[in-house]
Amino acid sequence: MKFFSRFILTYGCSRADPGSALIGSCQPPQGGAQMPDGSFPVEIVNGMPVVAAPEEIDITNAEALRAALLQAANGHGTLVVDMTRTQFCDSSGLHALIAAHKRAEAEGREVLLVIPSPTVLRVFVLTGMDRVIPNVTSLPEAMVRTAATANGHSRRPQPASPGS
Repeated sequence: MKFFSRFILTYGCSRADPGSALIGSCQPPQGGAQMPDGSFPVEIVNGMPVVAAPEEIDITNAEALRAALLQAANGHGTLVVDMTRTQFCDSSGLHALIAAHKRAEAEGREVLLVIPSPTVLRVFVLTGMDRVIPNVTSLPEAMVRTAATANGHSRRPQPASPGS
């Protein structure tokens, strides 16, 4: 069953380069699944933390990613999760991202996902999480969106009024 799930989730992925300077990294928690130090680099782009998600998000690293997201989000209004390199995300990865989103919402903050891969985005669409966690297809688009939010514009598009 794992092979079949992996095939469906990884078929047809594409990649893009986020292009910003590395300034630090979140360390995975002690115990449980371990990832090498620096596996979740954190960059500050226009004053916002951007966490680079790994190529695969699964049960072996989902909890460490969740911890890294919570640490990086501390004290910031918006946390951007750059999933540009991500080619595979299973249910434990979804759970980690949903947990970070729920925590951020409870604290009046936002998690914004960058998902350029149609295959990875499909996982979010099929589970309905694309309507729960805000997402865009590129890091520049995320920066524009967060700048608009910071300038007082709505985070979510408003429906058009009748007659417009």
